[in-house]
Amino acid sequence: MSAQGDTTRLFLALWPDDAVRDQLRAWRDAWTWPRGAAPVHTDKLHVTLHFLGNQPTARLPEFLDGFQVPFEPFDLQFGRPTLQRSGIAWIEPLGEPQALLDLHARLSDALLALGLTPEARAYRPHVTMARRANGAVISAAGPAIDWAIMHYALVASHARSYTVLREYVTA
Repeated sequence: MSAQGDTTRLFLALWPDDAVRDQLRAWRDAWTWPRGAAPVHTDKLHVTLHFLGNQPTARLPEFLDGFQVPFEPFDLQFGRPTLQRSGIAWIEPLGEPQALLDLHARLSDALLALGLTPEARAYRPHVTMARRANGAVISAAGPAIDWAIMHYALVASHARSYTVLREYVTA
């Protein structure tokens, strides 16, 4: 694991399979990016559930077990492109199923049990397509992406890549 000192940058995410990742890539590649935009590399496309930031690497075994929470499988359908004033382009789900909100809440409880603080801002699920994207021409619509959620993951973020540390599957 590429760690900064003795810390590792972590997040919890919905991690797509290859078929969903290819559909997300197709959406991203259909947009026209301005000079200087930074499209997200295909292997990094995901939905963040919770960002944990830099955490002590020594706590990884505790985190690996501590983020196992029960959840029901659910479906997400993506198809709403958005360009934020901050220059971040993303695609949002067409709705937020209760099972997604329940999973997010259970993981918030797991964070608290591990002595971590969940982000205070409201949860807004999305897949980031690019940064520094002000001026991008994004499709108003495209084919909906149906994503069956059967697992989530604890992921380490390195300078140029992500490593899935553990996938948590439905019971």
